[in-house]
Amino acid sequence: MKAAFYKGNKTIEVGPSDAISPGPGEVRLDVGFCGICGTDLHIFHGHMDKRVSIPQIIGHEVSGTVAEVGEGVDNVAVGDRVAVRPLKFGEPAAFDKGFPHVGKNLKFIGIDLPGGMQSSWTVPAYTLHKLPDALSLEHGAMIEPAAVACHDVRLGEVAAGETCVVIGGGPIGLLIALVAKQKGARVILSEINEQRLELTKSLGIEVINPTKENLVERVAALTDGAMADCVFEVSGSAPGVEVMTELPNVRGRIVMVAIHPQPRPVNLFKFFWSELRLIGARLYEEQDFEEAISLAASGVLHLDRLITRVDPIDEVQAAFEAIDANPGGIKYLIKCN
Repeated sequence: MKAAFYKGNKTIEVGPSDAISPGPGEVRLDVGFCGICGTDLHIFHGHMDKRVSIPQIIGHEVSGTVAEVGEGVDNVAVGDRVAVRPLKFGEPAAFDKGFPHVGKNLKFIGIDLPGGMQSSWTVPAYTLHKLPDALSLEHGAMIEPAAVACHDVRLGEVAAGETCVVIGGGPIGLLIALVAKQKGARVILSEINEQRLELTKSLGIEVINPTKENLVERVAALTDGAMADCVFEVSGSAPGVEVMTELPNVRGRIVMVAIHPQPRPVNLFKFFWSELRLIGARLYEEQDFEEAISLAASGVLHLDRLITRVDPIDEVQAAFEAIDANPGGIKYLIKCN
């Protein structure tokens, strides 16, 4: 058994690990693939050293095959292929209002607890979602980020015939664009990386490079002045926040997807003037995973096109370094068995 341990200082070492027999309500997986997320990169760069327990097995975008089930588990059986919803719910709090996926006592598996970048992984049974036979384990490892996109589009209340602008064309931004397009919306994606722009355009989505064109003027021209019904801020950048209030139409929605650890100036006058709504969107709920699996199985998410590279677990350090060297990539997977 092997696992990838984050050791600090941009170092991930592969070492031996033990298979942990599942307790009541738990399941042990033979892990198939684990995707590398932007959060994993933040960990790699040392930005989350106060949160993770070093050395820590990281990774949370996981597919696998059920190897053992603990007492009382009846939602999966040995041999089932699954994707993992990596959330460990804590004790309910009045603050939560019944939404444990963003509850006060939530623990994120793969950050706060050992993650899935290992050969064998034991997790709560309720985190597992069965994969259809037609969906590969490679694509199964992309269900977690696809569920993020489904959650964002659902909270944005995107409807057929609307216009959406996605600011940022990384893995989540591109998946949001594809999910919104599947809902029947017209989607325009803003991104500065030419490699990502070419991929997005090849998937049938309109693109704008805001370093070469004025984003607001271009959206106005493309929509005959109607602008956007829903804007997704996925860039995590100050320019993204600055422009997001310039794009919606009357009673338009802005969905805040990116993590902005520092306060950003926001033009609040726009919210008053056009009765805009700002919607926070974090993680996902069970229904978002089920929708992501359905969309992935249908082929509309073009997951094959989004996989940039697959590396064996022994080469996980090189995979992280490759992402730093290639900002135009989309999804890197680690093969864990």
